[in-house]
Amino acid sequence: MRQVRFRDPAGAERTGSYDDGTVTFGDSTYDAEEVDILAPTEPTKIVCVGLNYADHAEEEGMDIPDRPLLFLKPPNAVASHGSTVELPAGKEKLEWEAELGVVIDRQCKAVDADEAMDVVRGFTCVDDLSNRDDQRVEQNWIRGKAFDGAAPMGPAIAPPEDVPEDASVELRVNGETKQSSSRAEFIFSVPELIEEITTYMTLEAGDVIITGTPAGVGPLSDGDTVEIEIEGVGTLEHDVSIPDA
Repeated sequence: MRQVRFRDPAGAERTGSYDDGTVTFGDSTYDAEEVDILAPTEPTKIVCVGLNYADHAEEEGMDIPDRPLLFLKPPNAVASHGSTVELPAGKEKLEWEAELGVVIDRQCKAVDADEAMDVVRGFTCVDDLSNRDDQRVEQNWIRGKAFDGAAPMGPAIAPPEDVPEDASVELRVNGETKQSSSRAEFIFSVPELIEEITTYMTLEAGDVIITGTPAGVGPLSDGDTVEIEIEGVGTLEHDVSIPDA
């Protein structure tokens, strides 16, 4: 069962099940368009992995890393399925990045890779929206990666057993496929990432690890619609707006 957070027509916040465009809570079933789908989790932090696909490292002109490259997005970056994200104004290069998100189930530290899946609640879709203008000239990537709404995620959390090891990852902009790859192309696996991250920090229940993007990143324009589809999870959809500088 895929878990979804939503606000029902009466305005109550609920956690129910999500199945191909319908949302169920108790004995009530709604069309997904009848309710407001919320971000599937409320993380204290989003731990992001850079260059976890060899083809993306190549398109960026960078070497394959010998250990995971890590950075953070704060809670203000979370945006939900169906939202319109306002991107920073006055930038030349604002880009999409389709990513598999790993939702943590419980507080954990120093997790061995062999036991890492025990702390995973499930998987979701995430768009690691990026402001390349500032990312290229700063070391901590706050302006480049941590602006409001910079991590749309959803629509639901799929249990790990429903997402194959070679699950397809696809991104479309205005219906045109821009990224198409597979979880099988990861340089570092989900268990390896959890082991590395929890060596240095405690993860809390609801935190999210986003696992890197494949080749095919590109520029967004005002009014674009982005869809990220991951096999076993579903399709995250959001729009973007870019205000005048």
